Amino acid sequence: MNHEDIAMNRRFLGRLAAGLATVLALGLGLPAHAADEAPDALVQRLSTEVLDALRADKAIKAGDIDKIIVLVDKTIMPNVNFRRMTAAAVGPGWRQASPEQQRRLQDEFKQLLVRTYAGALAQVSDQSIVVKPLRAAADDKDVLVRTEVRGRGDPVQLDYRLEKTPGQGAGWKIYNLNVLGAWLVETYRSQFAQEINAKGIDGLIEALAARNKGNAAK
Repeated sequence: MNHEDIAMNRRFLGRLAAGLATVLALGLGLPAHAADEAPDALVQRLSTEVLDALRADKAIKAGDIDKIIVLVDKTIMPNVNFRRMTAAAVGPGWRQASPEQQRRLQDEFKQLLVRTYAGALAQVSDQSIVVKPLRAAADDKDVLVRTEVRGRGDPVQLDYRLEKTPGQGAGWKIYNLNVLGAWLVETYRSQFAQEINAKGIDGLIEALAARNKGNAAK
């Protein structure tokens, strides 16, 4: 597997941090009406509040990785369609994977993303989020929310794909994001395909587990 998870260096992660904080705005404890709120309005209303909360947390600002991981895991992950995200990243091999292999893929991919995002959140400083007008019909169930992360340097494009889920726990769920024109799922898919072609699904699981073990040891 490529040594850099999404081919992003530390400087780029720092610029990405405020955008990832917007994902946090879709977290637990939202008011009941939020599920019926337009996704762009939801992002706009909550992003400033969440950024302020992150800046005020001394432990996060100091880089307390364990606390950041807990925050990301409890707040972001319940609002992500993670099965869909993992299946799309794995590609055709997902359909051939056993239920146990699928479970392990989700677990290892989740750990990889949580640590990547946690590192970015630790670098939040003076960025702000501008949400662009939503181009969608009122009854659309799958939308693109486009934003810009503004701070030092040039603005950073950060877009989100969300789907509206029915039934219990209904609401908007994130299943992909785009940073400067590169979609996260597609970026990982190319990396994962190399592992699957070389060593199969079990080889991909082993590679992800090794990467996560190395990240945890840092």
